[in-house]
Amino acid sequence: MKKIITIFGLTGLLFSFVGCQKEGIDDDTSFLSTAASGNLSKIFDISNDNSGNVKITPTGEGVSSFTVAYGHGTGPAASAVVSPGGSTTHSYPEGTYTVAITAKDIAGQETVKTYPLQVTYRAPENLQVTTSGEMKVKATALYANSFLVYYGDVPNEVGTPMAVGQELPAHTYPAGGPYDLKVIAQSGGAATTQLIKTLFGLPLSFESATMDYFFGTFGNVVFTKVANPSSNGLNTSATVGKYEKPVGAASWSGTYSPLNIPINFAHGKKMKMMVYNPSAGNIGKKINVELEWAIGTASANPWGAVVKTALTTSGAWEELEFDFSGNAAIPGTAKFTQLVLRFNDAADGSGEIIYIDNIRITN
Repeated sequence: MKKIITIFGLTGLLFSFVGCQKEGIDDDTSFLSTAASGNLSKIFDISNDNSGNVKITPTGEGVSSFTVAYGHGTGPAASAVVSPGGSTTHSYPEGTYTVAITAKDIAGQETVKTYPLQVTYRAPENLQVTTSGEMKVKATALYANSFLVYYGDVPNEVGTPMAVGQELPAHTYPAGGPYDLKVIAQSGGAATTQLIKTLFGLPLSFESATMDYFFGTFGNVVFTKVANPSSNGLNTSATVGKYEKPVGAASWSGTYSPLNIPINFAHGKKMKMMVYNPSAGNIGKKINVELEWAIGTASANPWGAVVKTALTTSGAWEELEFDFSGNAAIPGTAKFTQLVLRFNDAADGSGEIIYIDNIRITN
């Protein structure tokens, strides 16, 4: 009798154990039908450096993965799978796009939402243009993807493309001028920025409002752009250059002017210049024209390209000629990138003043 009780006790315990096991196993998966993703949205982080890069961060609740279709591109590059909390970056040309984001929940159900995206490139900033003595052009600008260069010496000119960091080959200008060099910085989209630079070369008349007439000085000479002191006779120009050699200025003093457009002896080996001398005491004193830094040479003045011509009158404009053709050492193809002017280098300054204008190369 005692043994029977024990058996029944074990049997009851076994049923009790099996019952507990069954209670812990739940085959009901109906809750998955209510686990759909929600609150779907996105964050667009659009770069402002004209790279076109847009960082896309999809967001939502109950999402196992996102698929972002960029609305641009083809094949595998047109979309990306993103895990919750992750992001993807795509490079867009300027334009309007529709981004589609597909959210998949843990039940495998998908929800698709679309979002408009506008990518606009900013105009390049701080455009700077530099030219070498051989008229090699280079430019820099913030947010520029490329450049177009217009030399300004032919009608209906087609711009020359220039990449960021590139320097264009030397450009030879025909006789005449001045010429307006135009450089357009391109954003990669519709926005552009342009700079026009009136090039400093011969002929030179001091009349341009945009040209940077650079006449650096040495030995205490003063050079300025001023109104014509005698706008009649040979020269009726409104503005001219004023050369002052103060008392005590060194005999070797003068001006130097790096030229955007080189002086090209293929256009002639004679230089002419209008000069106004207000003082009879200056008659007989000489103006030096010195041509320096020829292209392809290592010294400032390899052929001794210096010509001196004396003033012959006062109180009226006269035209002086500086003939370099007598220097056989100078090749006919020479191009000089710096013009130097000196006055009365035989003595220190005594307060002399002269005016110059209309400097040009001729045969």
